[in-house]
Amino acid sequence: MTENSSPSAVQQLPYAPSDPDAPRLQQARVTVEAGQELGKLDRPWASLGYDEINWTYTPQGRRTLRTIGEFAETPYHVRPHNIFNSGTGFGLPHWGSGNVYHEDADGKPFYDFTIADLTYDAIVEAGHHPLVELAFTPLALVPEEAKADFPFGDSPSQYSGYEAGWWTYPPKDYAKWGGLVAALVEHALQRYGVDEVQHWLWELWNEPDISYWKGTPEQFHELYDVTVKSIREVYPEAKVGGPAVTGGDRGAEFLHGFLQACADRDLPVDFVSFHTKGSHFTPWRTYGPIGAPASLQQSPSTPKMLREIDRALAVIEEFPQYAGQPVIVDECDASVPAHWGIYDNSNFAYRNNEYYPVFQAKLMKKVLDLNEQHTAKVHEATTWSFQIEGERYFEGTRSFVTAAGVEKPLMNAYRAFALLGDRRIAASSDSSADVSDISALGNGLPEEVDVIASRASADGSVAVLVWRHTDDQYAADTATARVDLEVNGLDSGDWTVEHYRIDHSHSNSHTVWQDLGAPQDPTPEQLATITDRQGLERFAEDAAVKVDGALSLTLDLPLPSLSLVVLTRAV
Repeated sequence: MTENSSPSAVQQLPYAPSDPDAPRLQQARVTVEAGQELGKLDRPWASLGYDEINWTYTPQGRRTLRTIGEFAETPYHVRPHNIFNSGTGFGLPHWGSGNVYHEDADGKPFYDFTIADLTYDAIVEAGHHPLVELAFTPLALVPEEAKADFPFGDSPSQYSGYEAGWWTYPPKDYAKWGGLVAALVEHALQRYGVDEVQHWLWELWNEPDISYWKGTPEQFHELYDVTVKSIREVYPEAKVGGPAVTGGDRGAEFLHGFLQACADRDLPVDFVSFHTKGSHFTPWRTYGPIGAPASLQQSPSTPKMLREIDRALAVIEEFPQYAGQPVIVDECDASVPAHWGIYDNSNFAYRNNEYYPVFQAKLMKKVLDLNEQHTAKVHEATTWSFQIEGERYFEGTRSFVTAAGVEKPLMNAYRAFALLGDRRIAASSDSSADVSDISALGNGLPEEVDVIASRASADGSVAVLVWRHTDDQYAADTATARVDLEVNGLDSGDWTVEHYRIDHSHSNSHTVWQDLGAPQDPTPEQLATITDRQGLERFAEDAAVKVDGALSLTLDLPLPSLSLVVLTRAV
């Protein structure tokens, strides 16, 4: 039995599929009631984030943001780290710098918004809105004790003690911090205008319950007080929140203390944020031979993520004044860290292939299921995925694109989400994994077929997203599962059926690359072959059908796979 523990310590169960000896699914029935609307279809997937702020505005960073902006059905919130970090603006994995804050010889603050402008310009021009993470401590505001407390050994692979950790200490002057925050908000309003900035979110820090914050909870509460007041003095309508804690025991405790402090001080919390991760592979890095299989086969755990979300929502619900505010899980990821891949631990291979986009579809559906059980509801479940400069082809990082800007299958999950309509309609599967009692789940969700369905207000089209998945990236099945899909409540007449598919052979640039011999320096012809197959592909030619109130279709789903069926009434 292999380990899939988390450094957050929220769940130390051993990783294993719920029943590794269970037979594979052979058939399932999915029923959609097109005439039974359930209200607006929430879109928790419409956000992304990443560590390396300086990769936002590189040529590939801009292209990635534009690609998502071109297909996105709604603007995404985009959340990078490090806007207040001092530095040169040279991005590295898990590091970056906005380099905004400076002081003259007399200690008077002044500001340089060069990198901030490059960053937010790229986000806004691509059609998205920033979630501004106000972090971390600039070099000029690092307290002297940090330099004594935090050990650092000179090394050519590191710059200084500042990069090594001084930035995690509370600023030594909260008034100057408040001035910095106010200056950024004022600059944003001047550059982008209130019509744009009204959509921005302002969040203090990142994961202050762990090593990102070397202060006490009380110091953080005071800093939030200063931050909120500084923002609201410049822009009273600004949406301010936090505390972006981890999903572990310390995170839940810190979240409770933060909300209590805000309640005691009567401070606004316009959104509540926290994080969850599905796995922390043990070990993270194996230092094995290149291409060696994992010494322990491990996979992300959906139940672990749901348990962490469930617990945080319960904490929020202890504070009625905040329980109705949007909840943002602004790092909601299957495994950590983002910048490690198959050369560190081959269990990260799932990030390259069809397993990951299907996992994301399942996760978003289960988040929506969880919302139905709570007063506090997840508004955004952010994938901490972007792009990694300088990686090898299909490195296995948590990213939308790989080398040369080749789009990975993950991108196609978000293309499929974008094709769902704005109204949710009733849909059920007789083979879905029940998450109504999270405590009864193991650490791996069993194999399932599940569904989300929608109707578009504009044209009445019906979109049905169906998948087959299990929390085991090594699970194999040579046979497909027959899924009988029945859509009731359709207007009688002529309809067009579109069928999109993500699986090993469809919407899968990774498979094409492997079939070409996995070249690390593909020829122009090979690269064209790969990119021709990187988008969301149709599984079959569009079909014209006559409908008399209902439509029955049969889908044959490999493990794992996802089908999107779109039904449009002929004009």
